Amino acid sequence: MRSNPLLYLASASPRRQELLHQIGVDFTLLAPDAEEDAEALEAALPAEPPADYVVRVTRLKLEAAVARLARRALPAAPIMCADTTVALGHRMLGKPANAEDAHAMLRRLANRTHRVLTAVGLAWHGARGPRTAMALNTTRVRMAPLTDAQIDAYVASNEPYGKAGGYGVQGRAAAFIARIDGSYSSVMGLPLFETAQLLEQAGVCA
Repeated sequence: MRSNPLLYLASASPRRQELLHQIGVDFTLLAPDAEEDAEALEAALPAEPPADYVVRVTRLKLEAAVARLARRALPAAPIMCADTTVALGHRMLGKPANAEDAHAMLRRLANRTHRVLTAVGLAWHGARGPRTAMALNTTRVRMAPLTDAQIDAYVASNEPYGKAGGYGVQGRAAAFIARIDGSYSSVMGLPLFETAQLLEQAGVCA
């Protein structure tokens, strides 16, 4: 670990790590402790709109990461968190629990347009004390018609697991995406334009 980190990334997502590297940002991982219930932070509230959900969860992740940094007595540096959800109308599609769940999600998304919402949060110490900033990106994704055979083959690849909506745009599912209106990197899990703006606020330059 660097003695003076440039940025802490409180996310285990390899895609977010790859995207930060893409824009030349160095970082140190700040993963949750074994006793932290990271999944509990992602529980949705009844009738919660997708945008409210993803911002709230990101804020909770950020608060947990700030407490984690203090608990570990690590050197101070800005902390970044993010969360992504897929919404079809008012319905959110999280990470599939099993093959049946993944198949059902992809069947719902096929031949329709859905939204991918990614929130990014940054916490740092400014000249006047602790500061927090949030950004939200909403991107519309049109998925092509899919046969059951195509869905079954994709699910069998194990790609859907751990991904909101049951697919990863950076993998085999790229062949299913007919159109993206918005940010490709946001669909991957980290909107780079908004991320760069937040980092600039905290004095972290790519």
